[in-house]
Amino acid sequence: MVRHSDGDDADGGATASKAAATRYSQAYDGLRALLLSGSITPGTRLTEADLTRMFTVSRSTMRAVLVRLTQEGYVTSEVNRGVRTRSFSVEEAVDILEARETLESALAGKAAERATEEEIGALRRILTEMEDAQARGDQDAYSPLNRRFHQQVKQAAHQTTLARAYDTLLYPLVMRQYRNLAAPHPRIGSLEEHQAIFLAIVTRNPDAAVAAMRHHVGSARRALLLDKPPGPPSA
Repeated sequence: MVRHSDGDDADGGATASKAAATRYSQAYDGLRALLLSGSITPGTRLTEADLTRMFTVSRSTMRAVLVRLTQEGYVTSEVNRGVRTRSFSVEEAVDILEARETLESALAGKAAERATEEEIGALRRILTEMEDAQARGDQDAYSPLNRRFHQQVKQAAHQTTLARAYDTLLYPLVMRQYRNLAAPHPRIGSLEEHQAIFLAIVTRNPDAAVAAMRHHVGSARRALLLDKPPGPPSA
């Protein structure tokens, strides 16, 4: 009989723990991205069985993922109703969007002060791709580029506390719940607003960057259907 040393047992246990942590992280990141994509209607019930098949993890792993997402506000969990995608009242939506306006404006101002030349180059490349996508009417390409631009501004700010607060906001879920599907996408003026933000950052003008971002985020908020209640949750 071959006997393994305690060291072998420890290595095996560490490997198994690392693999479990990786599966958990992948399931968390995947489900969070799915929720943020807006492809699931607010109020939709999420079942462990369906999610474990989708992400190829155990029920215990998916249960832990759902607990975390509930704590972070992405989903809700109620007795006899199960876990559902988050739905926001108008008041909640306005609060979140106002907080986004304040935080993201501050991040843009810091980016104008602190962005490296490499980060400015990355913003320029993203903006060029956005211009190309709009010119050819490719809204499917424009939307992810839009998100990348905002993430790049946040990174270029080099302000960890502001970035951490910004990352806790659930504004993408709010935007998708209250978006006006009858309006053109991207929103008219969106590209020009991004160009103004970039110009303020590249010219190292924090006040202009704050104002440009505040105008942009405020315009996006005003384009939402916040004067109407959200539709009924799905069964």
